[in-house]
Amino acid sequence: MSTADAAFAERYGPWALVAGASEGVGAAFAHAVAARGLGVVLLSRRQAALDDVAAGIRADTGVDTRAVAVDLAGPDAVAKVLEATAGLEIGLLMYCAGADPNYEPFLASSVDVALAMVHRNCIVPMELCHHFGGSMVARGRGGMILVSSGAALVGARNMVAYAATKAFDMVMAEALWAELHDDGVDVLGLVLGLTDTPALRQLLVRRGNLASADDATPIPGAATAAQVAADALEHLADGPTWFVGDELRAGAQALGSMARSDAVKVMIEHGAGIMDTDLR
Repeated sequence: MSTADAAFAERYGPWALVAGASEGVGAAFAHAVAARGLGVVLLSRRQAALDDVAAGIRADTGVDTRAVAVDLAGPDAVAKVLEATAGLEIGLLMYCAGADPNYEPFLASSVDVALAMVHRNCIVPMELCHHFGGSMVARGRGGMILVSSGAALVGARNMVAYAATKAFDMVMAEALWAELHDDGVDVLGLVLGLTDTPALRQLLVRRGNLASADDATPIPGAATAAQVAADALEHLADGPTWFVGDELRAGAQALGSMARSDAVKVMIEHGAGIMDTDLR
C-alpha cells in the first residue's frame, strides 16, 4: 500500500458505507475506496448485482466486503443498515442512491412515488449521517459524501420531487460541513451534472434517444462514473460543495447570477437537454 493510500485508510477507514453501490457512480466509488484499503459495505436493492460488485472488489483488491440488499425507500431501511453494520467502524459514508428513473411530470404518477423519493433521498441519509456522524466526531476523523445534482440548483419540468430532494441533500451537506469540519469530519456535497450510468442509458432507450443500453456510443457532455468517483475522492477534503465538471461549474455560476424567476425560464427553455438528443 502506498503512503497516500495508507494515510487515506487511516483517516477514513477502516470501513466505507456506500449507498447505491450496485452500478454507476456508487459502484465506481466502492471500487476506488477499496483500492485505497478500505473495507466496503455495499447497499442497494438488488442482491445479485451487489454480489457481483462485491466479488469484483474482492478479486481486485482483496479487501473485505458486505453486500446488503435493502430498499432505501422502505420504512425499515435504516434499521436494516444499522443491523448490517453493527460492530463495524464506518469511517466514510457515501450516499449515492436516489436517481429518478422516470423523468416525467409530477402529476403523471401517484404522489406515493414522490414521497418514496423524499424518504430515500432526504430522510434516510439524514438518519445515517446522524448515526455515523456521532462516532466520527468522537474519533475526530471521518468523511461523508452526499451526492446531489445540478437539478438542485433551480426548479424545472419533469423533476419536481427529484430536484427538491437533491436541493435538500446539497444544503444538508453544506450545513453538516459547517458543524463538523472543525471536529475532523470532512463533509462534501458532490453535485453531479450529466453522468453516463446504466440508469441514464436505460432511460434514453425508453425515450428512443439511444438504440440500446449496451450501445457504446458516448453520451455527449457526460462524465463517466469513474471520473465522478475520482473527483469525489480528490475533493473530499474540499467541502462543503464540489461541482463535477467545468460545464456544470459554469452553468451553476450563470444560473446563480440570475434572478431565480429568470433561471427557471432558462431551464424551461433548455432543461430537456440530453432528452432531446438522438444518439442513434
